[in-house]
Amino acid sequence: MNQHETPLFTGLKKHRDRNPVQFHIPGHKGGRGMDVEFRSFIGDNALSIDLINIQPLDDLHHPQGMIKEAQELAAEAFGADYTFFSVQGTSGAIMTMIMSVCQPGDKIIVPRNVHKSVTTAIIFSGAKPVFIHPELDDRFGISHGITTEAVKKACEAHPDAKGLLVINPTYFGVSADLKGIVDLAHSFDIPVLVDEAHGVHIHFHERLPMSAMQAGADMASTSVHKLGGSLTQSSVLNMKEGLVSHERVQAVLSMLHTTSTSYILLASLDAARRHLAINGHELMENAIQLADQAREKLNQIPAIFCPGADILSPSAAIDYDPTKLIISVKNLGMTGYDVEVWLRENYSIEVELSDLYNILCIITPGDSMQEIDTLVQALHHLTDLCRTQEEVIPASVKVPDIPVLALSPREAFYSTTETVPLKEAAGRISAEFVMVYPPGIPIFIPGEIITADNIDYIFENMEAGLPVQGPIDDTLETIQVIREQKAFK
Repeated sequence: MNQHETPLFTGLKKHRDRNPVQFHIPGHKGGRGMDVEFRSFIGDNALSIDLINIQPLDDLHHPQGMIKEAQELAAEAFGADYTFFSVQGTSGAIMTMIMSVCQPGDKIIVPRNVHKSVTTAIIFSGAKPVFIHPELDDRFGISHGITTEAVKKACEAHPDAKGLLVINPTYFGVSADLKGIVDLAHSFDIPVLVDEAHGVHIHFHERLPMSAMQAGADMASTSVHKLGGSLTQSSVLNMKEGLVSHERVQAVLSMLHTTSTSYILLASLDAARRHLAINGHELMENAIQLADQAREKLNQIPAIFCPGADILSPSAAIDYDPTKLIISVKNLGMTGYDVEVWLRENYSIEVELSDLYNILCIITPGDSMQEIDTLVQALHHLTDLCRTQEEVIPASVKVPDIPVLALSPREAFYSTTETVPLKEAAGRISAEFVMVYPPGIPIFIPGEIITADNIDYIFENMEAGLPVQGPIDDTLETIQVIREQKAFK
């Protein structure tokens, strides 16, 4: 196939050039019927391809023409048998993966540090999660991947599981032994589903971790918009035929997708695939070299540490993405959130995320040395300010234990609930999600027994200013729990 072609993007431009009389939605009709200021800001080119699934433009729900061709080109580029475009983001693609293999009551093996879309899909499908503890790195207070040994134990204990979900790479760019995990799961005929939200680029350079398709995984949900150059909310679902049927995946994807699919998002996926397929290695080489230079400069700053290969371990962190800059700030005596706010207010720098101990910055083909120098200058300045104050005491890193699952998430979500003060909720079964977002990893999910340690962890994050989300009560003074049934006398 010719990876220089963009059948969808090119087809949209040709349709626009025909200048047809439009008696169909969207109602702005190429921008003529919308707010003038917004139209001027967005631009006529973009608005001219803001179209819907009329016959000449194919249909994402039943692709037969230009969308089908664009997806076939993407499948070749990513090494997949089939690729499906998603305008519901990677969250929609993740939910599609799980609902394609799980029915109510089925087991699915998942790491605890999953994105909230995974637990949402578990509730929708009625599946029962079998949690695997990810490897914790107490130097940085973050979770890495799952080990092959943990996967082996889970598969042996639950050979009837309908799927195994793996995060590769993690939000922080760390990868487990994906090939070993895939081979192990396949020996039990268990399909492997990969949350590859932060790994669209890894397929295109040998210095980056192995991609899901390279490892032989059955499905992978991949955020092209995060690091691949497409527009926000556009992703792909890659799959290999075998343990999973592509017809089933298409049917579930269609159930979850809007029928008014955005052709601007779809076209951006088509163009981003072309850019990656043709220029991906060069783009990634430049980004990696820039990140290497950034890491070297950051590690010359007192009290700042940005790990590279030294973050690796032989079990669950066997490779890493150097374009992810994990910047440990705990020795400044500040939380990562405090540093994030300081950088925003003093240098107009926005980071990818912060937690109690770190900030995370990502380097992409859109960066240059100018941005790196600004970051390094800012952190030098902050370190100097901290030195002039009282001697700081490095933070002690801690991560809470995984709560016990007492009910299936679906059963808990639909149970009768009551409201109790969060500080008094220890021992009760949560009916809500509680998570720090980003990255969206849950502290509690519906059905888990609330513990005092995890309550303390929630308040510690809140006091640090971190975005704890999930409950109906956004002040987190109260939480919904399963109503306890009174015994009959």
